[in-house]
Order: sequence, then C-alpha cells, then structure tokens
Amino acid sequence: MSRTFRVGITPDFYVEAKGRFEAALESKLAGVSGLEFAPMPEQPGKVATVEALDQFDAIFALALNFKAESVRDAKRLALIARWGVGYDMIDVPAITGAGVMLAITPNAVRRPVAESILTLILALAKNVMEQDRLVRAGKWRASLSKLGTCLEGRTLGSIGCGNIGGEMFRLASGLGFGRRIAYDPFASAQAAAKLDVELTALETVLKESDFVAVNCFLNESTRGLIGEAQLRMMKPSAYLINTARGPIVDQKALTRALQERWIAGAGLDVFEVEPLPEGEQLRQLDNVILSPHGLAWTEEIARDNSLEACDNILALYRGEIPHGAVNREVLDSAKFQSKLESFRRAK
Repeated sequence: MSRTFRVGITPDFYVEAKGRFEAALESKLAGVSGLEFAPMPEQPGKVATVEALDQFDAIFALALNFKAESVRDAKRLALIARWGVGYDMIDVPAITGAGVMLAITPNAVRRPVAESILTLILALAKNVMEQDRLVRAGKWRASLSKLGTCLEGRTLGSIGCGNIGGEMFRLASGLGFGRRIAYDPFASAQAAAKLDVELTALETVLKESDFVAVNCFLNESTRGLIGEAQLRMMKPSAYLINTARGPIVDQKALTRALQERWIAGAGLDVFEVEPLPEGEQLRQLDNVILSPHGLAWTEEIARDNSLEACDNILALYRGEIPHGAVNREVLDSAKFQSKLESFRRAK
C-alpha cells in the first residue's frame, strides 16, 4: 500500500482484557501487507481525542468514549471496530457526520449473553442465593423462606427480540415455558413467529411475564424505559433480568421495588454506574443477584469478539463494508466514500 493502514487499540484493553485479545490480533492482523497495529496513547478521562484518533485508519475499541469533540476534525479515521455490541459510549450521529463507520460483533456475543440470561433465570427460579447462604450458615432446607419455581408453563417475556433476545428464546425452547412474548417495535413478525414468540405491547410483557429479560440497546428512546410505573405492572412473583445496559432500568425505582417486594427478585449484570459504587443499596438486598458486567465474559466471547472485530477491520482495509456495520447511513457520506475508495485503490 502507498500508505500503511494503521489500527489503534484502545488503552482499556491492556487493563480490562489483558491476555484475552492479543492472540486474535496476531493471528488476523500480524503479517498483513501494509497493515500495522499499535496501542493508542492514554486518553484523558477515558474520552478519545482527535489527535490520537487521527493517527489511525481504524480503532479496535473496548469501552473508550467517542464524543462529538473526539471526531469533529478527524480526517483519517474511517472505522471504530467495537469489541462487543453495545455502543452507548459512542456518539453515532457525530461519527457519521465525520465520515466514520461503527461496526460491532453480533455473532460473538449472541450465545454467551443468551446463556447468561438463562443462568440468572434458573438461579432466581431455584432460589440459589438463599440455598447457598443456608448451607454456609450450617442450616438445611427446613430453614428455606420459600420454595423454588418450576419453569414449565411459565411465561418468558423479553424487551427486545433481536440478536440476543432471539437466541435466548431459541435456547429456552426446551425448558417448557408455556408462553413466550416480546415487545420490540422493530422486530419482524415473521422472525418472531419462527421462534414461537408473540410480539405484543410493553405493558403486556410486564403484566403477564413471570420472567422479564431486558434485551434492547441503550439509546435515548430506551433510557429509563423501565421505571416505577412499569415495575408496578409486574407480578409480585415475577423476576427482572438485565444483561443489556443499566440505564435502561431506573435503578432507584428497581431498588425500591425489590425492597418493598413489588417483584420477587432480579438478576443484574449491568448498572447505571459501573463498577457498582460502595454503599449502593442493591448490595444489601437478598432478592437480587449481582454480577460485574462479566457474566458473559467467557473464553469463547473473548476469542470471538476479537476475531469478529478483526474481520470488520480487514473488510475496511480491503475497501469493503464490514459485516457488523451499524451506521449504514455513513455510506451516503462523501467523506467516508473517499476513505473507502482510497483503500480500494491501494489494493
């Protein structure tokens, strides 16, 4: 290539995912003619600066924030290859205006996150938290405050029926749920029917489900989607599971719902502020399972996120559209097309 195609790795990888991504970079990107990768410099306040970004054609990104000021004057950057599927830390309209594409890794996360949801459902249904505490305290089953719940005949509900929600329903198909319902204004009725899922209103999912799983993206339309009014719609015997993004659920309202037993319990892998602050009331409750946004962090997801993100980068390097592209409207941008054409000419 006339100019080296440079890939920057966000600094947080070397703290949060050290040892979990390097092999994929070596196997996929090392030795590719005219391509090199290197760590980005540390970014103040975990917000990307344009000075750092414009040293690269693509960014291999974990959880660095990309704001409007990060890309306002960007000339070189063409792709943010996100390691995962959530992108609430990225100002998508801003990067689109700057001629930058965002690509995610839906194939890598589908199964691990869906398995995590079912893990929480089963743990809540079988009252695993109390069972564990009793044995550690030297007590036995006669001391249980309540019996567990069988899944057979119960209603499984989902807020979202896309990539992960669909996989959750597929995995749950053999567990005997009597009804499977979902709220998703963007879902295909045909795709839902193949999953034996009934698309319905949000209120119906909340009122009629025994287990409600949050499976939607965080954006301005879903921020605070589940608040006090919505939690009060749920059955006193129902459970809420959130492995998507914390701010989709009003955490104060959920804490109160758990304290006052509006609902039976919750399983949370995500929170409004992460890590969960010291003194947070959720830590004191006995009817919620808490995990550190890591329940889906398996050997497989680390490997496959890395490989899929590298595939998105290599597609752009070849002048092609990455399969995980999110903001496809950027294809109408003269800025992006100019960058894409330069990669094609270089090949």
